[in-house]
Amino acid sequence: MLLTHEISPEIIEKDAIYRDMGLSDEEFQLVKSILNRRPNFTETGIFSVMWSEHCSYKTSKPLLKKFPTKAPQVLQGPGEGAGVIDIGDNQAVVFKIESHNHPSAVEPYQGAATGVGGIIRDVFSMGARPIALLNSLRFGNMTTDHVKYLFSEVVNGIAGYGNCVGVPTVGGEVQFDDCYEDNPLVNAMCVGLINHDEIQKGIAEGIGNTVLYAGAPTGRDGIHGATFASGDLGEDAAKDRPAVQVGDPFMEKLLIEACLEVIHLDALVGMQDMGAAGLTSSASEMASKAGTGLEMDLDLVPQREQKMSAYELMLSESQERMLLVVKKGREQEIIEVFQKYGLQAVAVGSVIQKKVFRIKQHGTIMANIPVDALAEEAPVNHLPSQEAYYYKTFQQMENTTPLVEDHADVLKQLLQQPTIASKEWVYDQYDSMVQTNTVVSPGSDAAVIRIKGTNKALAMTTDCNSRYIYLDPETGGKIAVAEAARNIICSGAKPLGLTDGLNFGNPTNPEVFWQMEKSIEGMSAACTVLDTPVISGNVSLYNQSKGKAIFPTPVVGMVGLHESLEHITPNHFQAAGDTIYVIGDTDKAFGGSEVQNLILGKYEGKAPSINLQLERKRQQQVLTAIHHGVISSAHDLAEGGLAVGLAESLFQVANLGASIQLTGEPTVALFSETQSRFIVTVKKGKEARFLELVEDAYEIGKVTNDQTLSIGVNGSNIIKEDVHQLRELWKGAIPCLLKSRA
Repeated sequence: MLLTHEISPEIIEKDAIYRDMGLSDEEFQLVKSILNRRPNFTETGIFSVMWSEHCSYKTSKPLLKKFPTKAPQVLQGPGEGAGVIDIGDNQAVVFKIESHNHPSAVEPYQGAATGVGGIIRDVFSMGARPIALLNSLRFGNMTTDHVKYLFSEVVNGIAGYGNCVGVPTVGGEVQFDDCYEDNPLVNAMCVGLINHDEIQKGIAEGIGNTVLYAGAPTGRDGIHGATFASGDLGEDAAKDRPAVQVGDPFMEKLLIEACLEVIHLDALVGMQDMGAAGLTSSASEMASKAGTGLEMDLDLVPQREQKMSAYELMLSESQERMLLVVKKGREQEIIEVFQKYGLQAVAVGSVIQKKVFRIKQHGTIMANIPVDALAEEAPVNHLPSQEAYYYKTFQQMENTTPLVEDHADVLKQLLQQPTIASKEWVYDQYDSMVQTNTVVSPGSDAAVIRIKGTNKALAMTTDCNSRYIYLDPETGGKIAVAEAARNIICSGAKPLGLTDGLNFGNPTNPEVFWQMEKSIEGMSAACTVLDTPVISGNVSLYNQSKGKAIFPTPVVGMVGLHESLEHITPNHFQAAGDTIYVIGDTDKAFGGSEVQNLILGKYEGKAPSINLQLERKRQQQVLTAIHHGVISSAHDLAEGGLAVGLAESLFQVANLGASIQLTGEPTVALFSETQSRFIVTVKKGKEARFLELVEDAYEIGKVTNDQTLSIGVNGSNIIKEDVHQLRELWKGAIPCLLKSRA
């Protein structure tokens, strides 16, 4: 068997070895024209990872330009490790979401764990201290042992890394649908805090400056991880286990402290984590952004394994590694900081004037590539788009109401659906209180973290109803952003901006590309109306197996600001005697709903409609009422409709119940998923002021102290259930499914 360095450029072309690395025939020809020669094995590998979908966004770039990314509060938009938003007082919040889908499908524990580690590095590479983690997860229905294994191991991996690294996991969401059975989605989000004058960028400026490698030594794990993430999951996906990285959260904890210390030294020029494509991406991107070149000697790179080739060193995705550019002659100051934390930091190269990426090993030049060709000038695909075959059929369907004979029984069944049921089994494994700043922990509409030393707090959430987006990508995209903002509003905070995790199937399928195009257009429209610019994000494509794509799942991670801790609002009822209001009318909206799936076993028809201007008005009015102190609790109405929202509002405070009277068709009144609606409670004596501030509110009942959820429709009592029993069904559903035999 030939060693990689023995495979000649001629053989690479003749035997089309480049295809196995992920380059198309056209791309290989483009590489030849850029270099004016055939690439060697290492160069072919470097081009393949940098031009992979995961690194270059070559398919999604034309669509991402549609997002609004600028606003007065945005200090740093897309293009760096993470985005940055001003929160006043010289402080800023830094956040980003990243996917680790393919690795989690083949090695769920390490796939999820290293997804957490990678997103934390993105945030502290900006100079920010990580203060919170969230996640957004998708799995198949828990009817097979394999899905239960993936679910359990992903949760264990998130907990194992996050708990050890000392960053609280405070929120997230988990949904279950058949389309994710073989291709789970694991999206991790990190939020950090920074002062304006400490913001770092990943740039390699200053000719002659030194390139420092810091952190863990390089091994053979994760080689071609970026390429692996840029193709369909095969039926023999287990063969890709070597492409999955292995994480060490204890080293990451040290790396955080060391990096946050060196940002205070003016010797530091730029810093970036070695994420997808490892040394290759961090070095070439830093140089390209600065308009410089970079030369590196691989003999100086710390290595965990013997006789690693240039190809292996450049493409390894070993974890817990950072690349820094420091002023020439000041290296020792930086090195000593890392040594203080027991970490290696060594000079491995320098910034050069010629805009090339030059790699040496054993005295031989192993790669010599124009740096912009790898980063800024990577090819862009303009793929065909075609309306999905099912869309017109769904749009022509009438809005029908599912036939429900026993509304109380359906409510009980809905509370046990894994997507609605309590996720306590999940978040109980997470340390949500480390750092002692968590005010509202997992299980609420939005988590809340106080900002130490101030009267401010940050609210954060992840959201996406992929069923709506499958039915109608543009409308569903609007709803994803609106629901995230609604959750932030319900906590009492003002939405600031978002990060997106765009998860789709194979974009070379014109119908999948159409789903991408339309959902991004919908999200962009909502971002513009709701003033929530996109400041960072991630694109994960080729999420499909056995020829079947996932539902389009563009996850929204949103952060909001509480200007006063007094504005923090719970999402559950507070006290007997409070008046319960619903804000917003209810209409027939069952396409993509939980009750539709429960009764029909499928999703079809039109997604619920949404009026963004009306959404904006209601959000602003609810926030104003919260800030005036007239709302005791607020909860957005989402999956399962009003009946589920009422039940959920009773599960946190012992001994409370609710007496409700509704009008209209019972199934619509109870289970419709009409958008732009809130359920709020108001203390006695504040009702008149509340109704002055909020236009579309109507009273539906009172909070009681009899532990009974009693709902009448048109004068007939159709639900009368013990709250404790409902809570037990809701809390026990996921543990019960995990224990049951498939």
